[in-house]
Amino acid sequence: MLARSPGLTKSRRSAVWLENGYRLTTPEFLRRWEALPQIKHAELIDGIVYMPPPLRADSHAEPDGLTHLWLGFYAAQTNGAKFYANPTLILDSENTPQPDSALCYTPAKGGRARINSNGYLTGAPELICEVSSSSASLDMNAKLAAYRRSGVQEYLVWLTGERRVCWFVLEGEEYIQLTERAGLLKSRVFPGLTLDVKALLAMKGARVLAVQQRHPGK
Repeated sequence: MLARSPGLTKSRRSAVWLENGYRLTTPEFLRRWEALPQIKHAELIDGIVYMPPPLRADSHAEPDGLTHLWLGFYAAQTNGAKFYANPTLILDSENTPQPDSALCYTPAKGGRARINSNGYLTGAPELICEVSSSSASLDMNAKLAAYRRSGVQEYLVWLTGERRVCWFVLEGEEYIQLTERAGLLKSRVFPGLTLDVKALLAMKGARVLAVQQRHPGK
């Protein structure tokens, strides 16, 4: 909890504290979070604060690490692609999520995301990836809607508890789900970005990278 120093009144504590369910704007959310360095993960979705419980190694940390490896590998080999792990992302005045992964084109390559003067990523990345346990999660509901409204062109969710991957692409104002072909999912936005779904679900990182290596970007 926030330390209760003798000089800190109840009203002053409430003015800097952050809890699940608080209704805030993006500037107020960031102001409070920056004042609370002990809080490592928080998100603002549709003006509501969400603070997840500790993350399990088997259902989140390890899968998250593999998606970072795959997307980082692609970005390292592709001109104009930038990979960000767990960035605080400012979408608008009521949505500041912290996605597990974001893959962007640089502004020089037509990318829409920027780094602002405070060092935060702003705007809509071309691809966001989340690791989640269930289709009933925030990632597959309110966050999916926020990313769609903000114009995130592709959204990938690895549902670890259901052992499946959902890769959405924005068509008009709606997301449609990509279909596997020969066990592979391929980005429409990033040329060559290819995912071996079976290898990913089996946590076979070498196979995931080997398949990606055969489909290099440009």
